[in-house]
Amino acid sequence: MSYSTYKNPLTDRYCSKDMSYIFSPQFKFSTWRKLWVALAESEKELGINITDEQINQLKENIENINFDDARKIEKEVRHDVMSHVKAYGMQCDSAKGIIHLGATSAYVGDNTDVIQMDEALKLIRVKLVNLINNLKEFSLKYKDVPTLGFTHFQAAQLTTVGKRATLWAQDLLIDLEDLNYRIDNMKLRGVKGTTGTQASFLSLFEGDHEKVKKLDKLICEKMGYKSSYKVSGQTYTRKLDYQVISILSGIAQSMHKMTNDIRLLQSLKELEEPFEKNQIGSSAMAYKRNPMRSERISSLSKYIITESLSPAFVEATQWLERSLDDSANKRLAIPQAFMAADAILEIGINVTDGLVVYENMINKHINEELPFMATETILMEAVKRGGDRQELHEIIREYSMKAAYRVKQEGKDNNLIDMIINDPSFKMTKEEILSIMNPKNFIGRAPEQVVEFVEEYLEPAIKDFADLIGINVDLHV
Repeated sequence: MSYSTYKNPLTDRYCSKDMSYIFSPQFKFSTWRKLWVALAESEKELGINITDEQINQLKENIENINFDDARKIEKEVRHDVMSHVKAYGMQCDSAKGIIHLGATSAYVGDNTDVIQMDEALKLIRVKLVNLINNLKEFSLKYKDVPTLGFTHFQAAQLTTVGKRATLWAQDLLIDLEDLNYRIDNMKLRGVKGTTGTQASFLSLFEGDHEKVKKLDKLICEKMGYKSSYKVSGQTYTRKLDYQVISILSGIAQSMHKMTNDIRLLQSLKELEEPFEKNQIGSSAMAYKRNPMRSERISSLSKYIITESLSPAFVEATQWLERSLDDSANKRLAIPQAFMAADAILEIGINVTDGLVVYENMINKHINEELPFMATETILMEAVKRGGDRQELHEIIREYSMKAAYRVKQEGKDNNLIDMIINDPSFKMTKEEILSIMNPKNFIGRAPEQVVEFVEEYLEPAIKDFADLIGINVDLHV
């Protein structure tokens, strides 16, 4: 391993080997060769003079890529596709004359880009489904556990720990729906020629339009796709790149929101991401348990969200049938957005698989705020017993101000309920008032909402991917 050159942290520290492989030279150039085999097979089926011997020789060398030869040739010809055509031909002497027949560079380049994105989206789906399943289990486990709700990060009405997790899961399920749609509707570029007119193939088949159309269809079938784009310039529309990366941006937005919530709750000591026995939270402050994994997700999520601008600019600035100012950008933006998305999902699976809930701390915070929240219920009950609503409201207002001063200025406990219990104006016993104070009286339909959400929405959304659930995640750092 060299320590004197830059290493991309996405491959060195964060993403999985599976995702890295999809964007590796081996995957890319073996896919080029598969496309050249599909082209030769299809042309042979449509009457072009190509032999089985030539095709078999091409097939035998799909994975056996002579990278060094291709690299040397590219230095001479300054063209990546032609360097690999020539390198492939060096291994397939009888077939070298029919490799890439009638095609332009975008035939292998663009179709491979689509295939890589498609495979990467499917891997993202594996990780996303596992994360959603973790949140399902967590939501059900804690569906009945009351906790303070927060609006504006100020204490608000109670919810439950499980109900809050359904908010995270719902965002990710929306992302899954977008992801499924894109996977189901991926199209190849197909065989379209230099400016998308298929002129070279029309010449190859001596003006037979039906054979040109059939060639495009055969290529799609052999590569496992239902169709190609009906029209193109030299390249498939770069809008596809934006559509794909937008899905990753959506996942990143959901993950950023979820982990920001976890970070806030860890600061309140109500919830904590997994913390290993020998993990160091701070180099200076030995007692700290920083939410490092959630912070890493937030950091990488910001990167993905901003990276989605790259394909947007590329799509907007392509000239006429094509310009080459997309190439260098695509080599960076698309693989790195996928690798970052893969990383945040793997870390997210790890975090949600081991979230620690501190119910005693949650109850402590509830008890500090619940007296204020319970006053409306106490007021209504007291009025039923003959009390004057306006007089009782004023008493509660005065007591609330005293209790708030006691909590904020004197640092003491909240004694609002004690003052109400000792005031005969409310005509209620201590036991009656304390029974109102049960936190479960203030969580509304939160537990039922969790069950309904899981049964009616979450489970149906992931049931077709049950065989994907249960992956092992091994974080690098």
